[in-house]
Amino acid sequence: MSEKHKKSLCITDYVIMTVYRIKVFSLGTNFCFIKIQGRQTEERQNNSRYNSHGFGVYGAANSAMFMFCAVNPKFLAIVTEVAGGGAFLVLPLDRTGRLDFNASRVTGHTGPVLDIKWNPFNDNIIASCSDDCTIKLWHIPDGGLCRNLTEWLIDLQGHKRRVSYIDWHPVAENILFSIGFDHLVIVWDVSRGEVVNIIDRHPDVIYSLSLNRDGSLLATTCKDKKLRVFEPRSGIVVSEGICHAGTKASKVIFLGGSGRLLTTGFSRHSDRQYAIWCQHDLTAPLTRETIDSSNGVIFPYFDNDTNMVYLAGKGDGNIRYYEIVSEVPWMHYLSQFISGNPQRGLGVMPKRGVNTSICEVFRFYKLHATRGMCEPISMIVPRKSDQFQEDLYPDTIGTCPALSARDWISGMNNPPILISLKTGGSISTHKPRIYKQPLLPPATDLNNKKKFAFLSTETVPDYRPVELHNITEKSQKTSSNQTTKFQQLQQKFANANLQNNILTTTLSNNKVIESIDVPNNEAELRLAYVRQGDELRLMRRQLANSQVRIKELEEQVRKLQRQ
Repeated sequence: MSEKHKKSLCITDYVIMTVYRIKVFSLGTNFCFIKIQGRQTEERQNNSRYNSHGFGVYGAANSAMFMFCAVNPKFLAIVTEVAGGGAFLVLPLDRTGRLDFNASRVTGHTGPVLDIKWNPFNDNIIASCSDDCTIKLWHIPDGGLCRNLTEWLIDLQGHKRRVSYIDWHPVAENILFSIGFDHLVIVWDVSRGEVVNIIDRHPDVIYSLSLNRDGSLLATTCKDKKLRVFEPRSGIVVSEGICHAGTKASKVIFLGGSGRLLTTGFSRHSDRQYAIWCQHDLTAPLTRETIDSSNGVIFPYFDNDTNMVYLAGKGDGNIRYYEIVSEVPWMHYLSQFISGNPQRGLGVMPKRGVNTSICEVFRFYKLHATRGMCEPISMIVPRKSDQFQEDLYPDTIGTCPALSARDWISGMNNPPILISLKTGGSISTHKPRIYKQPLLPPATDLNNKKKFAFLSTETVPDYRPVELHNITEKSQKTSSNQTTKFQQLQQKFANANLQNNILTTTLSNNKVIESIDVPNNEAELRLAYVRQGDELRLMRRQLANSQVRIKELEEQVRKLQRQ
């Protein structure tokens, strides 16, 4: 490819992080050191990620707290700057290069979009939260958007101030967590659009939220400098303690199922630092180390399959990575990827979306701070063999939820369902609904069942007067056989009149339906949607009251029977 042709393409270089693993034996302890070399891979340039020129990308007020990017094996989503509301791009992964100014976007929020997250169990569903105090769920069709998407699946309203962060439950389906500037953590069941629990134990702004591997515990960091661990269904505080002494934002993540947490924050002298904690005792950290003196907030990322932690600072050009161990010093510094272009946000590909044929173990999608560009950064362990490397790819979290929302709300906990990546290729889901027609038994079996049901019915004598007897099926048949021709003609005319009455009623009902006002614009449609929601809630309350009344009447009947 000529140099001139290269310049005409707006495709970023795909940066490959070459990883060398060397085992060193020292004092009976095994240490893994990783040496990283950044390079451009020519054969994969045509498959590298774009991003846009022509309009602003990933912007919001107080952007130091937000990352503006989300990715899964099907789509890449990036928050964009628009006037008069909030929007974000959704692009298929195979689409690269320069974006048009009029590229299709997801619009519907009346304020800036602050966070976006893909559903871990459905690659076509994405959640977004905004400065307008709402959370919306969207369905992205396969192949991406062909026009602006303005119709959401569901609108969750519960926060009184802007919603800054959302996260899906790692195991249970349709459970979503949200953080608002009203100092609340709200747990949602998005399948019903209802609030499961509201945690109001924070006196100030909540900086971050993280769930452990099975979703049974929830950790948060707050502006009051405290780290807290909650039971998310009840809101009970399991443990709490002072996290970092600095006044800037701190972040927290669970280190898988190890029972430990990692936090990043600032010291009293504004030095960036990290700390590792035991989730049952937050009075003091297991270890605390200073990183440097920069001022960007550090976002931690944990890879449970390789026990590696990646630390990426807002406004930094480098990404540090460490290895987690189960003994002192708890975390080993390995190396860092260095780049001259600062990052404004990062998206992380789920492990089921990495390329196993080139030994890729982790992939970032980096949003450049100075250019409207998104660049993939891949962690690769170079090996000569192109066979599946089982030591690099243990079974990882798949696309099937281990619990339903109802089961999790009732108190059940399950580990995630794991899948193998051995077959190769990225794994994505769109959950097609397959209709299976119920299998009906043959007609002869149905007739036999009816016969046996008739024979098994016990004959009970009836001592009531004849005029009060119920007309049995046999008597009905006998009476119909004994009718005269005149009675049959009379019955035929009566049926004809009945059909005319039914037809007249149907036509009048159709006229009533036609007279209903159809919404003419989006505002009327939303108003009708709200009214229908109110009617549904009223009907649910009436149904619940009727069920209570039925139980009361049944209890009265039992009492009368006992008497």
